[in-house]
Amino acid sequence: MNEEKFLLKEMTHYWGQLNEEQQKAVLGMVKTFVKVEARWDDKEYIAEMDKRFTEMKNGKGKGLDLNQLEEGARQAYKVRKHKKQ
Repeated sequence: MNEEKFLLKEMTHYWGQLNEEQQKAVLGMVKTFVKVEARWDDKEYIAEMDKRFTEMKNGKGKGLDLNQLEEGARQAYKVRKHKKQ
């Protein structure tokens, strides 16, 4: 059996053992991987990231410290949580 068929068989086997909540979580993770991979083919995205990395290396880019990053994540979570309710 080739590797691709083996992986599909394994995934199918485990998928049936997950409850609905777990299946949704796995599906969300898979969708995230697909979106991330698609970005590497996006020339505009790559150009923007190259520009930002260069700015950061040269001290011109505005970065975030850990506290700012955590606060932004908390705010995004709160907004998302309220939208679901």
